[in-house]
Amino acid sequence: MELDIYQVDAFSTRPFSGNPAAVCITPQGLEAALMQQIAEEMAVSETAFLTLANNNLRWFTPQAEVDLCGHGTLATAHILRQNGRLAKGDAITFHTLSGPLTATAVAQGIELDFPLLTPHMQPEAPAELLEALGLAHEQVSGYGVFGAKQLVVVEDAQLVYALKPDFAALRALPGRGVAVTAPGQDEYDCVSRYFAPWVGVNEDPVTGSAHCALAAYWSARLGKHSLTAYQASPRGGVLALALRGNGRVLIGGGAHPVLAGTLRL
Repeated sequence: MELDIYQVDAFSTRPFSGNPAAVCITPQGLEAALMQQIAEEMAVSETAFLTLANNNLRWFTPQAEVDLCGHGTLATAHILRQNGRLAKGDAITFHTLSGPLTATAVAQGIELDFPLLTPHMQPEAPAELLEALGLAHEQVSGYGVFGAKQLVVVEDAQLVYALKPDFAALRALPGRGVAVTAPGQDEYDCVSRYFAPWVGVNEDPVTGSAHCALAAYWSARLGKHSLTAYQASPRGGVLALALRGNGRVLIGGGAHPVLAGTLRL
C-alpha cells in the first residue's frame, strides 16, 4: 500500500514555526490500528486522516486518538486548497468525533468553525497541579476545567513564557491537557502554553482546540468578541478568534506546507 502524506506547519506562514501536523488523505477509510501506527511513525503532535468518500476526519497523537484538533483540521483544509479541492471562499464540512466542523478558505488562510467551550471556573487550582507546573499558589488568579482539560490563569505573561513543567509529575495526575494563560502584550489579547503529556505530547506548539476555551474565557473577561491570541511555545503561533452568537468560535490562521511524500506500507 502507498499513501500520500504531507506535513504542514499550521497557525504560521513560515516554516519551522507554528504547529506541525501530518495529513493523510485517502479515498476510503483506514483501520484505526493502522492510523495509530502511522501517527506514531510521523511523530508529530497530531496526524490527521481524511476519508474523501464521506469527509470523515480523525486525529491521532503518537499515543491516542483525540476528539478535537484545530491545527490538524487547518492543515487538512490547507492541503485540500493546495490540491485544488477547496477554492478561496469555499467551505468544507468535516464529520468528526466532535460533530460537524467547517473550514473555509479565506484570503489570510483557513478559518475554522469550532464549538465554544466555556470553562467551569473553580475556587482554586489543585496544589499538585501547580507544583507540577512550577507555579506558586499566589501566582495563580484563576482555575477552571473544560471537559477533561484544565485552565490555569496567571496575570504575568512572563510566567507563561518561563514555565518548565515536570511532565512526569503532570502525567501522574488526572487530566488530558492543561492550558496556562495570561493577559497578552502589545498586539495580543492573551498568551498561553498548552501541555498534554497524558496523550504523548509534552508541549503542543499551537493548540486550536484549547482556544475554544481560551476564547470563551478572555472574551468574557475583556468584553471583546474578536481576539488575537499568541501561543508562546518555542515555535510560537498566532490565532485569530471571533466569537459567534450560536455557541461557536471562528479560529483563523495561516499554514505552510513543508513536506509532501509517499508512505509505503
